[in-house]
Amino acid sequence: MGLLEAHRQDLRKTVSGSPGVPQWARELAEGTDPGFFAPHSAVWAVHGNIATLAGGVGALLIQSLHPGALAGVDDYSMFKTQPFVRLAATGRWIMTVTYGDTATARTACERILRLHERVRGTYTDAHGHTQPYSANDPQLLKWVHLAFMEAFLSAHAAYGGPIPDGEDRYIAEWAIAGELMRVPDPPRSRAELDKQLAAFTPELLHDAKLEASVEFIRHPPFRGLQRLGYRILFAGTVDTLPVRYRELLGLRKASLGPVPLPVRTATRLVLRLAAHGLGGRPTSEAFARRRLDRLAASG
Repeated sequence: MGLLEAHRQDLRKTVSGSPGVPQWARELAEGTDPGFFAPHSAVWAVHGNIATLAGGVGALLIQSLHPGALAGVDDYSMFKTQPFVRLAATGRWIMTVTYGDTATARTACERILRLHERVRGTYTDAHGHTQPYSANDPQLLKWVHLAFMEAFLSAHAAYGGPIPDGEDRYIAEWAIAGELMRVPDPPRSRAELDKQLAAFTPELLHDAKLEASVEFIRHPPFRGLQRLGYRILFAGTVDTLPVRYRELLGLRKASLGPVPLPVRTATRLVLRLAAHGLGGRPTSEAFARRRLDRLAASG
């Protein structure tokens, strides 16, 4: 095996959990209907773009700002012991809901909700009070949904292409995923997203637990070229975060003294290299198109 192919397999394993094509992706060619989202949807445009790598990092950062959401990660998640397993599982859920048929998408969401049932405990809120939490608490589900969209849209605006009919359409379409995950009243426009995010502001907290989480997200256990690429990707992600979240996270845009560094240019290069290593568009999309072609041919 050549060095380049070994690097590609290592990258695929990090992103999807498998050095080759995972079985769950192949199964997206099966199914009896087109699924919730079509090839020309805003969801396909956003989730099929390599900018999702930056979006995923941004989502982890923003979601960590809610102490209830962070407590669930600290208390139960494999993120700090097996971060790549958790990242691959999250990517599998996104790709399955995006590209699978409706039954497969529903099953993926129900599986996550079942896993959430055991994720319970207590946390200290932004006012110093001890509060109970459950990963399936409607408000925590809502925060995770909102933070996901904020991060993905911010990353796509910086590093992706145009979105068919803009952010409003993406938010309205991805509300379907919110409903599948039992998110109450998911937003359906940019204005609604901004309003619902603002409502969470009093609940967000910068404390020692957040600092530890940010430090781990900043320096995960990557090796070699992946470590270098990720350092650039992290800086490029921070550059896209809304100011209020970046400040609450205790992060700053990369600079040399007062001079900003060209991190977006460097991040675009890293993302192009990652896209080349992963084979361009998502493998999940290719199998979904096989399903769509088969359904069209049958009638």
